[in-house]
Amino acid sequence: MRLRPRTLRGRLALIALVSIALWAAVLTAVFQGLLTSQLNSQADELLRTRATAAAATVSSSTDGRLTVNDPADDSALDVGVWIYQGNQALERPTASRALQNTADRLAGGPAGFSRSTGPDPARLYVLPVLAGDRRVGTVVAAVEPDAAQRTGEIALTAAAALAALLLAGVYLVTRAVVGGALRPVAAMSAQAAAWSAADTTRRFGTAQRPAELSALAGNLDELLNRLAAVLRHEQQLTAELSHELRTPLARITAETDWLLARPRDAAEQQAAHRAIAEGATRMREICETLLSEARNGAPAGGATGEVPGRCLLTPLLAMLADRSTQEFPDAPPVRVSDGDAQAVAGVSAPIVERILTPLLDNARRYARTSVSMECVVRPGSVAVVVRDDGPGIPEGVGEAVFEPGRRADPGDGHDGAGLGLALARRLARAAGGDLTLGEPRTGAGACFELSLPTG
Repeated sequence: MRLRPRTLRGRLALIALVSIALWAAVLTAVFQGLLTSQLNSQADELLRTRATAAAATVSSSTDGRLTVNDPADDSALDVGVWIYQGNQALERPTASRALQNTADRLAGGPAGFSRSTGPDPARLYVLPVLAGDRRVGTVVAAVEPDAAQRTGEIALTAAAALAALLLAGVYLVTRAVVGGALRPVAAMSAQAAAWSAADTTRRFGTAQRPAELSALAGNLDELLNRLAAVLRHEQQLTAELSHELRTPLARITAETDWLLARPRDAAEQQAAHRAIAEGATRMREICETLLSEARNGAPAGGATGEVPGRCLLTPLLAMLADRSTQEFPDAPPVRVSDGDAQAVAGVSAPIVERILTPLLDNARRYARTSVSMECVVRPGSVAVVVRDDGPGIPEGVGEAVFEPGRRADPGDGHDGAGLGLALARRLARAAGGDLTLGEPRTGAGACFELSLPTG
């Protein structure tokens, strides 16, 4: 059965553990190779020193016979040193038979290092003894690798123990670090889930966070915006459905009550039945229209991936400006200022259009040369600013311009009942935004700011 941690923290810790284990194995192998090479080099140096010291004790007579002179400290001759004249051993230390045979075989051979095999392996060095240019003997020095082998084994054991401690520490530290790094993610996820269930107006915002958590906060805020837009769209749909159905339903109820109140003649019954049928037909049409909109979701042009109750503002403003130019060629042109092309309003495009239409009508009516629309993104909201270069709002009118039936100057020669701005503000507030007076840039003309939620 394949063992696989169930948590992301466990998986990351396991990946770190395996990676460090492989790296530790490579480093241990390299360290062991370097240590072995160093120990062999020290053994070779020891053999060369012993052989040179032993060769210094050998003297040659005129008849070619070798004499071994006992040094003051003859320990060099007692530990692994053979002295040969030809193939005859003049000095022979205590050693195993296999090592003795190997030393005898090397006698008279060329200078250099060699290695014996068998139950008692050893490293040997052959040093010719010369009298002038003539070889008169051979010194063979040997050292058993017990000490070097023990040193290597101890070093390998220590490296393995250190690697085990390192792996345990890496695993625990990795789990702790990954757990600490994921803890804010889990907290943000739980917070987003709580907000989506209880309060869809809450957002993480742009507080100071690490880059990764800032990106996560932005994505969660966008998700909450979409959820809030869908909920608001459903609420608006329900409100519109109940409002639109109220009139035909009231008529059907009244006609039914009227029929049941007292006997009616055939003509009255026919009229009542016709009214009931018309009311039922109207209710069916209303239901089909609103439910069709609910099924279709986003408005026309929904290929942009918008969810119900959301729209991209810049394309919508450009469409309204183009339509104004086509429908009112003699009116001042409507210009859309450069803004954030990805600005999203948490209100469906038809609602935004219904709010902006009275504003544009009003601006075209009073503008002298131009009308402008600008999209401004703000924390938690997005604003559409509509300006014109007309006479502006008369002093002293202010917010009263939004009162139903109120006109700034009834005798200005323009048509209108003074209901457009009141309707626009009511729709804006019903959509979770607001419509207020703004400050004209040049100090002249009128300026209206439509504030809409982003989610």
